[in-house]
Amino acid sequence: MNSLLNQHKKHRKLTTLVENRTTYNADYAELNIYETHAYAEQVSLTFDFPIIASMLTGKKVMHLDGMPAFDFYPGESVVMPTNKEMVIDFPLATAESPTQCLALGIDEGKIDEVVEKFNQKVTIENENNSWKLNETASHLINNTDVNHLVERLVYTFTNSNKSKDVLLDLMIQELIVRLLQTKAKAFLLNDPDHMFNDTRIGMVLKYIKDNLTNKDITVDLLAEKACMSTSHFHKKFKNTLGISPIDYINSEKIKFSKKLMKEVKDFRMSEIAFKSGFNNTSYFNRQFKKLELMTPQQFKASITK
Repeated sequence: MNSLLNQHKKHRKLTTLVENRTTYNADYAELNIYETHAYAEQVSLTFDFPIIASMLTGKKVMHLDGMPAFDFYPGESVVMPTNKEMVIDFPLATAESPTQCLALGIDEGKIDEVVEKFNQKVTIENENNSWKLNETASHLINNTDVNHLVERLVYTFTNSNKSKDVLLDLMIQELIVRLLQTKAKAFLLNDPDHMFNDTRIGMVLKYIKDNLTNKDITVDLLAEKACMSTSHFHKKFKNTLGISPIDYINSEKIKFSKKLMKEVKDFRMSEIAFKSGFNNTSYFNRQFKKLELMTPQQFKASITK
């Protein structure tokens, strides 16, 4: 991502120290890169189209209506509907270490087009009825597919290419599908005790949540809990949540490990791995880097500065 930001610096003009904005346009999308070079609080942003905001460097504290305030780090994203205000604090921004974030606005007509195709093809519609992306804010963590796609989008936006608009159109469609899958996951997880009472997948998700640090959770065990064959359960789970059972379990364990690192400063990394339900530190390190695009040590350093 650093090389992409260096390319961006060739285009941008620095006119303010707080949320300096550079905009790149395409047929169905608008990329805004924001840079903040000084401490600031209660900075308000609103967009007249749905956006995905992704952190690039530094740290923000996000205040969104209907959600508790949360720390916002690189590798995380927020999906925001039209005209939804975000209020932002910049506790660590300096001239030497600016906080950088992108906001990718997506044309609502393009979203509607892809949603229609998505609802026709994917079984999530059968689980939750029909819905749209543009409803509520959603904080996305540990989504490698979205992170990689955002990087490709930034690269294509900031580089001249004869096929630029065509490539961006294809990537925007893919991003919408990725977000719909993630949105579906977030939608499913909002109220597991109520929403999942009548679904076998919901019962399994509640079991995972209640037994997250259990090192003996297997796909076979979860399939048995769901009263399905292992192959049918794996397919049903992936179609419903857009992620395999093992990847889902690992992402939840990594999320828990990040919570531990933020709350308890003196744990050794081996303790973090064990308390998060991993059998060995090396596997924990590999999964953490796969999902967060940084090592556990790098993440811990980023939150202790």
